[in-house]
Amino acid sequence: MTDLERKVYRILYNMSRFRKTPSMEDLKRKTGKDEATILKAVKKLMSRNELEWDKEKREWKF
Repeated sequence: MTDLERKVYRILYNMSRFRKTPSMEDLKRKTGKDEATILKAVKKLMSRNELEWDKEKREWKF
């Protein structure tokens, strides 16, 4: 897992503990990266089954 992937994972995990799904603006501000780079990191996490989006509940599963 790269540093960016780890950072995105921790942000999503920590914010979801308080029932808040971070917006793309939150992720851009907290990581300092652009949208395309963040999406690439999220897709890699999802492809390795480390992260999953539950469409019905609209939340991340870890």
